[in-house]
Amino acid sequence: MRPIVRRANALATLLLVVASTSAYAHDEDHTSSPPASIASTPRAEAVSEHFELVAVARHGVLTIYLDRLRSNDPVAGATVTVETPAGSLDAVAAHDGTYSLAAPWSTQAGRHDLIFTVVSGGSAEVLTGTLQVPSAVGPDAEGSAPSSTSSTFLGGWKDRIVGSDLALVGAALGGFVLGALVVGALGRRKRAPAAVLLATLVALVVPAARAHEGDDHAALARTPPGERDLAKRLADGSLFVPKPTQRLLAVRTDITASAVHHRTIELPGRIIPDPNASGYVQASVGGRLSAPEAGFPRLGTRVNKGDVLAYVTPPVQTVDVSDMRQRQGELDQQISLVERRIIRFEPLAQKGVVTQVQLDEARIELQGLKDRRSALDRIRAEPEALAAPVSGVIAEINAVAGQMAQPSALLFQIMEPARLWVEALSFDTLTGDQTAIAKTSTGRVLQLGYQGAGFADRNQAVPVHFRIDGSTSGLRAGQFVTVLSATQEQKEGIAVPRASVVRSQNGQDLVFEHSSAERFEPRSVRVEPLDGDRVLVVSGLKPGVRIVTQGAELLDQVR
Repeated sequence: MRPIVRRANALATLLLVVASTSAYAHDEDHTSSPPASIASTPRAEAVSEHFELVAVARHGVLTIYLDRLRSNDPVAGATVTVETPAGSLDAVAAHDGTYSLAAPWSTQAGRHDLIFTVVSGGSAEVLTGTLQVPSAVGPDAEGSAPSSTSSTFLGGWKDRIVGSDLALVGAALGGFVLGALVVGALGRRKRAPAAVLLATLVALVVPAARAHEGDDHAALARTPPGERDLAKRLADGSLFVPKPTQRLLAVRTDITASAVHHRTIELPGRIIPDPNASGYVQASVGGRLSAPEAGFPRLGTRVNKGDVLAYVTPPVQTVDVSDMRQRQGELDQQISLVERRIIRFEPLAQKGVVTQVQLDEARIELQGLKDRRSALDRIRAEPEALAAPVSGVIAEINAVAGQMAQPSALLFQIMEPARLWVEALSFDTLTGDQTAIAKTSTGRVLQLGYQGAGFADRNQAVPVHFRIDGSTSGLRAGQFVTVLSATQEQKEGIAVPRASVVRSQNGQDLVFEHSSAERFEPRSVRVEPLDGDRVLVVSGLKPGVRIVTQGAELLDQVR
């Protein structure tokens, strides 16, 4: 009986191996699919000297995205004519830079050659492209959602696959238990129970091994194309960004060029009024303020040179009043004496006793005494008028009716808003042949003209004055700005906007090259500061390529 037991043990072991192998042979990832293409919808690209075009076929409609090649700006208001397999058709403008036309032929699999004629701005260009429609995209499957029947069918196959895998695992476990029982029965020389257990084990293992023989994995992996294309990062690190996404992110590009640039230094500065078009109004003596008939001028009110802005009435002390009264009495007495003298001289002058010269001198002396007397009266009653020294706008006011103004106190500041300067503090020597600009906190750029530099240090810096050329609307005196002045130092390289350079996760500086209509490739570069708006790329980028100048930060977030 020993050979029989050994043969039974070998048979049970073989069946256990078959069951385990059958279970693991179909341990596949049925949810995996072949690598996806860059875009799920058929598309064609075309490039000319000035335009870049992408045509996307979906649901029997050809959507055309037309942009300018250099800047990636959408081209609106163009006339687009397409030579299709169905003949020549005019595309209809949908919105800015997007055009569409009916294309029922795009649902047929195969290669479709297209010719685009674009007329914009008085010039016409011809672009050619090829639309390749795969066999999976047909009349019933081009970009449309699967029907309920096909969804049920695929769902049933998915449930069947999961159920079969569970059956295989169960068969393996059952085979192991039954095999152990068979071995035990044969060891106890019970042939009949052993035969029954062997038959049961064979019945479980053989169907499980054949459970997946008839599965059509190619049919299961076939999925309908997506409804829309999504931006994605490809395996090589480049980005696929569809044209609609580029429009949404406002991606703009420019073509690089190598040149020699002057290094620029940044200086702190602030806006000041032009000294020749501004002035202060101050009181020469202390006194009480009073408003003119029209009242004090308001902030922002335009005044002309010589306009009275306020009055200052000097206070008169008690001692001064006593002195003034005494002086007035003396003048009144002298006036009375001179008047009596004139009365006596008049008849004598007619008789020739007194000369006419003596009479005239008496009259002149009387007029002088009266003027001095009236001046004393005006000192007590007439205030000092404060007039505008220049024409301009009231920029500052510190006057209140009844206020006691101190001598040399600033009451009004007048300035001309159209004539403003910038005062910067420089630690380097600047000459008049250097160009300079100023940037406000909001990013506004002001063109400056050199006016002069001081020779006395101010906090270890030299003050430099610049004139603001162009519009000065929205600017105010005292506003802080950053002055960017070019130096004589020159460097050669590619100047790109600061917004073009992004920082990668490993700390490297990157720019995105627009290699094709919907593809962007990151390029590692080494940059140096150039000015407030640009940086200088000294390595990692060659001239003549398109790089992203706007929207690089958003592209870097694509995963």
